[in-house]
Amino acid sequence: MAQKSKVAVLYTRPETVIEDYSRLMRMAGYREVISLERQTLIKINISWQLFYPACSTTPWQLDGVIKTLLEDGFSPNTITAAHNRTVVVDDKVGEVNNKHLPVVEKHEIGNVHLYEEKWIPYEPKAKMRVLLDIFPEGLRIPEMFLGADIIHLPTVKTHVFTTMTGAMKNAFGGLLTEKRHWTHSVIHETLVDLLAIQKEIHPGIFAVMDGTLAGDGPGPRAMIPHVKNVILASSDQVAIDAIAAKMMGYDPMSLDFIRIAHESGLGTGNPGEIEVVGDDISGVNWHFAQGENTFASWGQKMIYHGIFKPFEKLLLRTFLVPWSYAASRLYHDVYWYPLIGKKRVEEIFETPWGKLFQNY
Repeated sequence: MAQKSKVAVLYTRPETVIEDYSRLMRMAGYREVISLERQTLIKINISWQLFYPACSTTPWQLDGVIKTLLEDGFSPNTITAAHNRTVVVDDKVGEVNNKHLPVVEKHEIGNVHLYEEKWIPYEPKAKMRVLLDIFPEGLRIPEMFLGADIIHLPTVKTHVFTTMTGAMKNAFGGLLTEKRHWTHSVIHETLVDLLAIQKEIHPGIFAVMDGTLAGDGPGPRAMIPHVKNVILASSDQVAIDAIAAKMMGYDPMSLDFIRIAHESGLGTGNPGEIEVVGDDISGVNWHFAQGENTFASWGQKMIYHGIFKPFEKLLLRTFLVPWSYAASRLYHDVYWYPLIGKKRVEEIFETPWGKLFQNY
């Protein structure tokens, strides 16, 4: 009988979170897939250059993962934090505002911004569902990814295009160039293609997900943050997303990217076929929202799936494209954050997790 995919889940608190991350990773069997003999990439998630709770990798998540690796004999010279920017997010500002940089510098590991690294052509061995149609000129990936293990650091949060986002989508920024937004109309199939590529290029893949603060609503930015005190880890990218989705209140197999990956044998998406170790979460259902939009995401969906679909290439792949970047920045950074988001950040700062963040 094939061994079940395993997802470790623990409840935690600020006073013990670093030690809890070590216990979590070992419980999930990270040493079975992440090797001392290879380079280890830590793929950080920055969904906004501003700090917003549940939006990006937390400093204690990054701290706990690096500390565990070093305690278990990994050399700082073989560990590299990897960042990507987007057309609307500045990762160099984000690594400061989200307090990633102080953690990286404390542990003296490598730190790269992937768009500054060498990218090389890559021909996937697996059959691609959509990527080669979107990028007929071929795919390019960071050369440093080849042969390196990777640890993804997503957070538990919702997403306007995929309902929830986690380990599978964290590869989106690392493996695709800044034209990755071209794939949004087929985002579910894209994530499955990317997981297939990851399995070809990375000998070991692991994910450590932070749900100490979880995001509900029209994510990944304009969310309502909730204190949930939970952390997850797994070597199965599909399984960890499925368990996180179930905790959020979703049927994982109703989410196309999880279902397709499961049906394609890339991981386990059916919670009934996943072994959950650690704390008991069998009765957890946070009843997070589904299908909510901001004005900005509603406009995007009109382009990708609605009345403006015939003009998608004109609006998003020609000289006109800067209008969409400006509109997103204007909405999120100039309107939404000062008028709505800032108050939510201040409320989180009054919690123990908020105080921990400020102390980093």
